[in-house]
Amino acid sequence: MIRVDVTEVRIMLRNKESNKKLKAYATVTFDSCFVVRDVKVIEGSKGLFVAMPSSKMKVSCPKCGHRNVVRSHFCSQCGNALEQPRAAAVSEENRQSEHKDIAHPITPECREYIQKRVLEEYDKKAKEPGAGQTSESSSAADFSCNGEEND
Repeated sequence: MIRVDVTEVRIMLRNKESNKKLKAYATVTFDSCFVVRDVKVIEGSKGLFVAMPSSKMKVSCPKCGHRNVVRSHFCSQCGNALEQPRAAAVSEENRQSEHKDIAHPITPECREYIQKRVLEEYDKKAKEPGAGQTSESSSAADFSCNGEEND
């Protein structure tokens, strides 16, 4: 059984005025040797949750081959008109599908564990008077990929 150890979580609080739903960015270190940056702490309709880092999906221009963000009307390299999706109305689900995760947990147990650790550190950081730029976790817990915590 492979054990994953979150050895550090750093929290960077966001300005509340710029984006009210995005509360913070987190950097999560696993086993003191693998880092995942740009993990987001977001306030949703059901409370806080953690979103994994993602990037906008891109499509190639048929004329020059330049990679443009999905739903661009024109190529940013050559100005060629790009084909648009047929659906006139853009649903929230379609808008979310324009992004893909760069790194993400595969099992629900791992996702819950990462979310728990990040939100614990976020809560600590948010409660600090005059909260600064970063916060490091003070303890590391072992976690097996099947969702069991190890002592």
